[in-house]
Amino acid sequence: MREGFQSDLQRLTAQLAEMCDAAAAAVRHATDALVHADLVLAQQVITDDDAIDAQRARCEEDAYALLALQAPVAGDLRRVLAVVYCAEKVERMGDLAAHIADTARFAHPEPAVPGDLMPTFERMGRLDAEMAERVATQIRTGADGFAELRQADETVDTLHADLLSAITGGDWPHDQRAAVTAALTTRFYERFADQAVSVAKRLDFANTGDLPE
Repeated sequence: MREGFQSDLQRLTAQLAEMCDAAAAAVRHATDALVHADLVLAQQVITDDDAIDAQRARCEEDAYALLALQAPVAGDLRRVLAVVYCAEKVERMGDLAAHIADTARFAHPEPAVPGDLMPTFERMGRLDAEMAERVATQIRTGADGFAELRQADETVDTLHADLLSAITGGDWPHDQRAAVTAALTTRFYERFADQAVSVAKRLDFANTGDLPE
């Protein structure tokens, strides 16, 4: 029974890693849709979010089955519960990527945000995707990922804050609609990064029994 449990747990964690891969692809494609006003790509991200939602449901069902049938304790219990917690966070990452894509879709055929802000959004999108990919690696290898993810999150936070300062500054060169859209969109990226850090923190706890500072 113990060998069967470990095999089921490995499959469960592999499902979570695949969710992270999907979230990374989603935010990367959503950023491309935003930057290039690509309606087809934006719609694809929105459609694909249903698959991430389904992955979360499957992770939860499999996790609850393990809890009911195997009654794990200590470290094994932490790992199973971590999957449930993390699957919810990763699903939220997918939702945030879909929100970015929906912003691009709503503005089409015009760009959703001003051209002079595009480099900032491209960088935030790249950082978010890399963070999701790093979490997937952490899941697959069991390596510590929290410190690295927190550093990347601080960079995203700085970009977010700088962009908000520019939007609310007295020399903002664009209209109110552009300001509102840019402010909302940068918030999606900032929250995506926060969710990735939350997942990394819980994974470290599952492996060690201690929450990282």
